[in-house]
Order: sequence, then C-alpha cells, then structure tokens
Amino acid sequence: MSITRIITASLITFLGICMSANISAQTTEEDSAYMQKVDEADKACAEGKWREAESALLDALRSEPANPSNVLLLSNLGIIRYNMGQDSLAIATLTDAHIMAPSSVTILSNRARVLAANGYDTDAYLDYDQILRLDSMEISARLPHCLFALRRHDFKTAKADFEFMQRNFPKEIETEIAGATVLSGTGDFAGAIPYYSRVLIERKDAEYYSGRAYCYLLTGALQEASDDINTALSLTPDDGELYLYRAALNKMRYRPADSEADARKAVELGVDKARASKFLSKPFPEKK
Repeated sequence: MSITRIITASLITFLGICMSANISAQTTEEDSAYMQKVDEADKACAEGKWREAESALLDALRSEPANPSNVLLLSNLGIIRYNMGQDSLAIATLTDAHIMAPSSVTILSNRARVLAANGYDTDAYLDYDQILRLDSMEISARLPHCLFALRRHDFKTAKADFEFMQRNFPKEIETEIAGATVLSGTGDFAGAIPYYSRVLIERKDAEYYSGRAYCYLLTGALQEASDDINTALSLTPDDGELYLYRAALNKMRYRPADSEADARKAVELGVDKARASKFLSKPFPEKK
C-alpha cells in the first residue's frame, strides 16, 4: 500500500476551489485590482497555467498586503508552487500561511500533503496530528495519520485511528482503506480481504488489487491471488513488486521455471536482489 499515493491522490487537482468565491465573502463587491488578480489566478488555475496563477496571486498580495484574505491566497500559492515543481518554496509558502493562521485545518492539510509528497513523513505526520487535535472528526487527516502511524510501527495509534473511523465513519471509503491496511499490516490477512474487496468496488486501483493479492497468497487462496495479480499487472505492467508476488505464487504452484523468470523480471524493475533470491536456482552474479 502506497501511503504517499493515498495522501496525495487529489493534490494535483486540489485547486478546484474557487479563490474568488471564497474571498468575495470577505471583500467588497467593487471591481478592485485585488479581486481582478484573484479572478485571473482562478482562471489560470482552471487552465493549469501555474506560472500565470502564481504571478496573479503575487500581484494581489502586493496590491493589498494587509488584506485578511491574504492567508487564503498564500495557501493556494503554496499548492500552485507545488504544481510547478517548486517543492521547497511551496513548503515555505505554506509555512508562512500557517504562521498567519495556526488553527487553519485547510492550511495544515495543504502543507501535510506537500510534505508527504516530498518524503518528509515525520513532518507530515506531525501536521496531521495537529489537525486531529484541532478537529478530531477530520477524516481526510485521520486516514493518513493512521497510515503513517502504521509505517512508524506505532500499531497502537494505527489501530486506535481505525477504530475511531469505524465508530464515526463506518460507511466511508477511508475507513475501508484503513481497515485493509491496518489488518494486513498487523498480520490479519484473512480479516483484511473483505476491506480490500469493498475498496475495490469503488476504486479499482492496482495498489488495492496488489494488497488483496498479497493477502490471498498468505491465506492460500492461490487462484484469487493469481486473478488479482494479473489484473494489477494489466494496470501497472512495470511494477516489480507484482512480479515478485507472481514468483511466490508460481513457487507455491510448483512451477520453478516460471517463478525464477518472474523473480528476475522483478529485479529488472527495481526489486532488491536479496528479496528475489529465494526464487532462483542460481544466485545473481556478484558485481566486480
């Protein structure tokens, strides 16, 4: 299960908000230079013209530096800069916005997503932790908080998050994802399978087929594992982990040649040789 993918799945399109609509409630209706620039930024975002959007927001910020809506503009500017590939600047911008509005869940959520996308797992986890202290019912933060806790081997926190979601959001997809991940991550592979199955009704993504395939392998449901591996490979044919799963499957089916071929393919696609070696008749040659 890719935690970062879950956390950042909607990040690229996060600017679907309408900045001018959010700000108009806090400003006059007159056609000010400030609002003209905000409208320009809205239009540029809708068209994916990030540099133009950045320029328009900077002009708006310079035109009215004391405008109370600037914190919202800074938050959006951070996401725009992330979309431009300016990751460090995006984090710095979102941090400036957070300093201005330390209790804003939206700003913390934006920063946590960018931090997670850049591999700053500890910092992202701390932001999600702070969000939950501000609003314990924020499910969009509860799920990544749960997944990061699991990655940190903090099983107590991960289970507590999952149980909280079960009590308060029993029908939400986030709860199903948490259940699949926590149960499989703590060794209850049979228990995880129904959660994966419910997730896959709504989200037919390779990572969920892969996760369920792994559970099927470890519970001896070989045909089901094979079906899921093949489906996942049709979606992500260059995923080395799936070839490693198929190597394990073929070994369990007493097909050593097929198992070895899949293991070697997995290594070609980036899987560590040590993990694949158990499926080989001969070890990989040592590099000179």
